[in-house]
Amino acid sequence: MNNSTNSKRIAKNTLVLYVRMLFLMAISLYTSRVILEALGVDDFGVYNVVGGFVALFGILCKSLSSAASRFLNFEMGRGDKDKLAKVFSTTLTIHVALAIFIAVLAEFIGVWFVNNMMVISPNRLYAANWVFQFSVLTFCFNLITVPYHATIIAHERMNVFAYIGIFEGVAKLLICFLLLVSPLDRLIFYGILMFLIQLIVCLMNQIYCRNHFLECEYHFVHEKEMFMEISGFASWNMIGSSSAILRNQGNNILINIFFGPVVNAARAVANQVLHAVHAFVENFFIALKPQITQSYANGNWPYMMTLIFQGSRLAYYMLLFLCMPILLNTDYLLHLWLITIPDHSVSFVQLTLVFTMIESISSPLITAQLATGRIRNYQLVVGGLQIMNVPINYIILKMGGIPETILYVTIVISVCCLCARLYMLTSSIHLSVWDFTVRVLLNISLVSIVSLIIPLCLLQVLVENFASFVLITSVSFISTAFSILYVGCDKSERQFVYVKCKQLKQRLFSK
Repeated sequence: MNNSTNSKRIAKNTLVLYVRMLFLMAISLYTSRVILEALGVDDFGVYNVVGGFVALFGILCKSLSSAASRFLNFEMGRGDKDKLAKVFSTTLTIHVALAIFIAVLAEFIGVWFVNNMMVISPNRLYAANWVFQFSVLTFCFNLITVPYHATIIAHERMNVFAYIGIFEGVAKLLICFLLLVSPLDRLIFYGILMFLIQLIVCLMNQIYCRNHFLECEYHFVHEKEMFMEISGFASWNMIGSSSAILRNQGNNILINIFFGPVVNAARAVANQVLHAVHAFVENFFIALKPQITQSYANGNWPYMMTLIFQGSRLAYYMLLFLCMPILLNTDYLLHLWLITIPDHSVSFVQLTLVFTMIESISSPLITAQLATGRIRNYQLVVGGLQIMNVPINYIILKMGGIPETILYVTIVISVCCLCARLYMLTSSIHLSVWDFTVRVLLNISLVSIVSLIIPLCLLQVLVENFASFVLITSVSFISTAFSILYVGCDKSERQFVYVKCKQLKQRLFSK
């Protein structure tokens, strides 16, 4: 299949995922407001740090999904169906064993930590323990479902992925109404309902895969070499992802220890905004990653390099386009969105968005490194850097640092990780650091500066109200779009945009 066809498939899959994302984002923004009011600031903060184990395990599952996707995509790129079936069964065996091991570990260490180390009001400790237990159960089901989810992505059935996501969004919307009328403890009830949703979503993934993909018929595989290769890859990848988990959840715990649940609530608000915005670029990556891995597997290196460079730029452009109005109008937007705004929410939102914009550049680089299968040194270096977040932040907070210190340190280390990834890829796939610096890093820096000039000038002279918010937002969108098109894109890319706009115009006026 030629590169043009692959590119069209990426565009089509991205469009399907964007429809899903827009629907989920609208629901997420509404449900966050209702849940914050229903639980209250303290319980909302408790769920974020204790029930945050759901998100923590979700990141782990996502990491293992990347490992499963790598082997599934690799064999699909080579066209070996028998090997593909063996890879799936071996991957599922590994995930079941891992789920059991981590669940036992969480029961011994996690319960002790929640009850002895976390700053939680004594009268809410009982509810916090229930939330933790349901978080562990949610993790077990999610982890076992990872190979099925990875198979759907590897086959690029993005419509199925979208339908399941829409169901999840509607179910979370229903939770809001049930939470408001529940006679039970609202924090416990919220934990139960979130677990039930994830359980149903997991079953939906499994049922679809077993009915549509032959390789998903499980049978125990006795090939020791394959087991060692996949488990070794998954183990090293999990070490890298565990460092990201430690960074995120470790920072949450540090905030809880030094500042209490109220500041955790501010971090939770920032994360809600982050998840809504990051969904835009994440959908693009979901469509892009299978093509990078399959291009590596079938030896189409030039196309893989094109995907890496364009993917990094486009991911950043998407986030810049969305984040610019939010960064300029954070305080006003939070007052429109929420009734009660926890302290530090404005700065947390702004710094979190800057962090995710930097991280977005690295996603194609990470996929390319995983595609090679040689990840031990990579994970040790990058994972080691990410782990440094917690001890550095602890020392600074112990010396009297402010809550925002957490994110300042995270941003600096994120830049260090990007540099490390580039250096490691020079040997694994012969990536040119100079080309990446010129074609990606300098490009997006120039686009960002040009995009900011006019909106910043308006921000300095206008009084904050709804009219100025609309004006600054509109100018931000226009300024960023023009900067991306005329500063960030080359002649061929601009021509592609012109052709697509012309085709869209013809379709609209022909109806």
